[in-house]
Amino acid sequence: MARPEDLMQDTPKITQAMIDAYDEYTHLTLDRRGFMARLTGLAGSAAAAAAIAPVLGANRARAAIVAPDDGRVGSVWTTVPGDTGEIKAYLAEPAAGAKPFPAVVVIHENRGLNAHIQDIARRLALEGFLALAPDFLSPSGGTPDDEDQARAAIAALDGAATTRNAAKAVDFLTAHKDSNGNVGAIGFCWGGGLVNDLAVFSPGLKAGVAYYGRQPDPEDVPKIHAAMMLHYGGLDQRINAGIPAYREALEGAGVEHQIFVYEGANHAFNNDTSEARYDKGAADLAWRRTVEFLKAKLAG
Repeated sequence: MARPEDLMQDTPKITQAMIDAYDEYTHLTLDRRGFMARLTGLAGSAAAAAAIAPVLGANRARAAIVAPDDGRVGSVWTTVPGDTGEIKAYLAEPAAGAKPFPAVVVIHENRGLNAHIQDIARRLALEGFLALAPDFLSPSGGTPDDEDQARAAIAALDGAATTRNAAKAVDFLTAHKDSNGNVGAIGFCWGGGLVNDLAVFSPGLKAGVAYYGRQPDPEDVPKIHAAMMLHYGGLDQRINAGIPAYREALEGAGVEHQIFVYEGANHAFNNDTSEARYDKGAADLAWRRTVEFLKAKLAG
């Protein structure tokens, strides 16, 4: 019988090429079969690829940082009037503290409104925010359990309608009885791109935080009224290619902004359910910066 230490020695190291292949699979044109074929070539065998693939992806079994039943947070499922009908959403707020609270729209990745994003909403509630995480897949029936199906459904969304739905979420929080009327947005990956689009579209947005999100058209940047904070992983070449043009447009339009690139970090470095790409140091620093920024920009 093989010893545990022998099995560990036989497990191939996860390389940047493997992470890049996963990024192409989840964001570009590579399908599941093509991804596994490439991973097999990189790992040396189909068995090794099968062992590595779950480490590259998200692990739903990982514990939430703020448990769903944490008594410090009050959370409910609700609906928000959207441009395309009712949008299901997860709403979290501090269980104690002086109301009203500054408010934040939490925008999910291309996996939809999963447990990790609900956890992000609760983390914000612990920081003193009223946090609303809409399910932007509501028009197509809501976030499915299968992540490949979720990504396909995200790709099929009407971009303009989705941006209008996000703006409706801003309106909902602006008028909410527990909100101070100052609303920001935070988004990750696909959600980071939607934060940028929302900042262009919604003059009522006070602050936007985009984690490794697609940048807007530079010609639209002068429409942004919100203060922006942008977080990028230093190894994320696909998304980072758009930084220079975005920075130039923000500076040219006089938009208040901060841009941070975390060297050695990958795309999705904040997602603690993804073992291979999560970077605790970068995630913790970005989170501290984010919370301080949102508190400063959304204070009553």
